[in-house]
Amino acid sequence: MIKTAAIVLVFHFLFSVSAYGEPVRLLVAGINRVSLLEPEGVTVPLSYSSASLIAIEGDARFFRGIQLELSSPAAFLAHRDSLSMVLYGELDMTPGLGIADLQTRRLGDAILPARIRAVYQIPLRADHGLRTSPYATVLTPVVDMSSFPLLFRIMPVNSKGVSDDLRNMVFNLTVRPILSNEGALRIGFVYPENLPGRPFTVHINDALVENPREERILAEGQHHLLILSDDYRNFSSTFVVERGRILDLTVELQDTIPLLVFEHPDDARVYLNNAFVPNSRQPHPVDPGVHEVRFRLSDYTITRMVTVHRGRTYRVSLSVDINISETD
Repeated sequence: MIKTAAIVLVFHFLFSVSAYGEPVRLLVAGINRVSLLEPEGVTVPLSYSSASLIAIEGDARFFRGIQLELSSPAAFLAHRDSLSMVLYGELDMTPGLGIADLQTRRLGDAILPARIRAVYQIPLRADHGLRTSPYATVLTPVVDMSSFPLLFRIMPVNSKGVSDDLRNMVFNLTVRPILSNEGALRIGFVYPENLPGRPFTVHINDALVENPREERILAEGQHHLLILSDDYRNFSSTFVVERGRILDLTVELQDTIPLLVFEHPDDARVYLNNAFVPNSRQPHPVDPGVHEVRFRLSDYTITRMVTVHRGRTYRVSLSVDINISETD
């Protein structure tokens, strides 16, 4: 009976540690804010016994991880295995600057290497693709966004004390996002006043888009947009998605009335079906069918017949040139 009670007490103690985490008392010296607006990160100076709060701000969908870069003074090279770093998450409260008493969960720790620059990477999603290398250490498994804010802490390995040299050293912690190779696209549509709300289909890279007004995640780089409709002009264009950015694209849908665009010297006059065209530089809507176009330049006149079809634009150009040829 006594043994059973002891087992129950031990189990209860372990459960309490797991549920409430690790109690820590530390000095919060600064805040490393991580966001798309500051891809180069924010730097916080730390001492041998201080910590920095790591907070993610704004849209983090394009984060596959964060990178922690700790810069040490040259004098630290002589103090091998003297300091360690600890990363905490799941704080019971978000501390301000100064001394804080917290309940946390330890996510990772390591002895600080005797080098000027140490890099740690924290994956934030399953397909992060991060690997430990001679240049960076993947410190933890995937950390859920609900664990933020995190705390990065420097502390002595030997609890008996540190030298005066270590007490006076300043370490700089820079935290920046590790972006995935993708961005987002938002498409807005502007309808003609005389033809609103008619159906059309949207294709991106030859794939049909089911809900074109919804934001879409796309790989960075160039993509092709195609809009097909019986009521609007077909639209084709390319666009470029940048890493970690949202592209807002507005498409002005146009009705299928044919257009004539005239190109001519400044002193030429344009006639359409024997009627003078006063604003000949502007696209001119016409009915489908056959039309007569006449250019008049001084005493020179040239006439052409143009057959136009619905949904098409026709460029009608008058050019005056000099041809030079050489013969034997």
